[in-house]
Amino acid sequence: MVQWTSAVGAAQLARQLNAQQRPAGPGARRPSAYQALADGIRLLVLEGRVAVAARLPAERELALSLSVSRTTVAAAYETLRAEGFLESRRGAGSWTAVPAGNPLPARGLEPLPPESLGSMIDLGTAALPAPEPWLTRAFQGALEELTPYAHTHGDYPAGVPALRRMLADRYTALGVPTMPEQIMVTTGAMGAMDAICHLFAGRGERVAVESPSYANILQLMREAGARLVPVAMAEGLAGWDVGRWRQVLREAAPRLAYVVADFHNPTGALADEDQRRRLVDAARSAGTVLVVDETMSELHLEPDIDMPRRVCAFDPAGSTVLTVGSASKAFWAGMRIGWVRAAPDVIRSLVAARAYADLGTPVLEQLAVDWLMRTGGWEEAVALRRAQARENRDALVTAVRAELPGWEFDVPRGGLTLWVRTGGLSGSRLAEVGERVGVRVPSGPRFGVDGAFEGYVRLPFTVSGPVAVEAAARLAAAARLVESGAKAGTDVPRTFVA
Repeated sequence: MVQWTSAVGAAQLARQLNAQQRPAGPGARRPSAYQALADGIRLLVLEGRVAVAARLPAERELALSLSVSRTTVAAAYETLRAEGFLESRRGAGSWTAVPAGNPLPARGLEPLPPESLGSMIDLGTAALPAPEPWLTRAFQGALEELTPYAHTHGDYPAGVPALRRMLADRYTALGVPTMPEQIMVTTGAMGAMDAICHLFAGRGERVAVESPSYANILQLMREAGARLVPVAMAEGLAGWDVGRWRQVLREAAPRLAYVVADFHNPTGALADEDQRRRLVDAARSAGTVLVVDETMSELHLEPDIDMPRRVCAFDPAGSTVLTVGSASKAFWAGMRIGWVRAAPDVIRSLVAARAYADLGTPVLEQLAVDWLMRTGGWEEAVALRRAQARENRDALVTAVRAELPGWEFDVPRGGLTLWVRTGGLSGSRLAEVGERVGVRVPSGPRFGVDGAFEGYVRLPFTVSGPVAVEAAARLAAAARLVESGAKAGTDVPRTFVA
């Protein structure tokens, strides 16, 4: 059985290897050609630039693209096989891997209990406190409207009609004509994704995902038995590499693809309108259902930002694009209201399948969200949320740059997360040591497939002012411990081998 799920061409791999080359410092020893090539490929795998389980080009093809001898490529491949970063089979080629025995943190971080927040700075959860007074007002308004619903059985598998109608009207106002029959209200975005995965991605089905991607969704898909096919993001904040997406959709033929177009979690990238149109076209051509997570779409933090049209605007009927939204990021994580926008027949199938899961979403919370959207309170609350996230982002960026000048990141224009390259330190080791010094941070591999992104951590915009300064100071203390452990050669967490 072939073990690879995607492929990287010789020219593409050569471009990536050449782009990562940096001049050696004075007096530095240069590695041999084959060792440098092995180091380069290994780093691309660890950072998620080349997916795990991606077939590499044949030795002769890569040698021609790099203008090196075939012997050099063969020796590099053999080095990677010996280290566990490459697997091969006669007739099937060679594909990337991660060494067996490396502990991979599969599950996301659970939120800290409130009683622990005094001693630990929690950067594990990308969520902010509720935007008062709007939370209280929303539930007061919902209670005033509850009586008619209380006289019914209270079971609304597709959602309370008033909220379905409100959400449909909001999409229509965005230029995407939508009927209430195209909306299903769910228990948060995770509830929406769980329903979609059970309907479209049965055990063993391939699901294409961005690399990196949202940790909790990756774990949900793993537990559903999906075979994840990672597709590397473009560099920095450039969004999707649509050429790679076309290749994966064509060659892997995934049943489902999951993407975050607006202020991607964890990188903060914003896909432009052309990327959205081309990805929808590619998914339609491949027969792949494209699930678009819009939970961050309203969290644009700059006043001059020109937001592109929603991805579903390029598939208004909802036959190719399934849109997932939520109140959790834009309003409050405790407001467990999400929704799916899709074709009416897809919604009917999701609702029917739901009868064997959670039956429906709490009515009072639905009425609260409807009240917010109907009265203008939603816009007021989201504006408050944007201001808070912008302040937190700026404070965190300033603090990290001051305490950890060797760490690299691009500052996103929206969302709630900063994706940080840790200067060669292991993100997993930093997370482990961070717990000891009082700061909780998720490591990069939580957001990758099979061990990628070891050299990254995700920092959410959840703290500001003196707390942001203290968080950065504790991260710097953790980094010093990791570095000292590496130099001492002890079992104290160490740097990863690039």
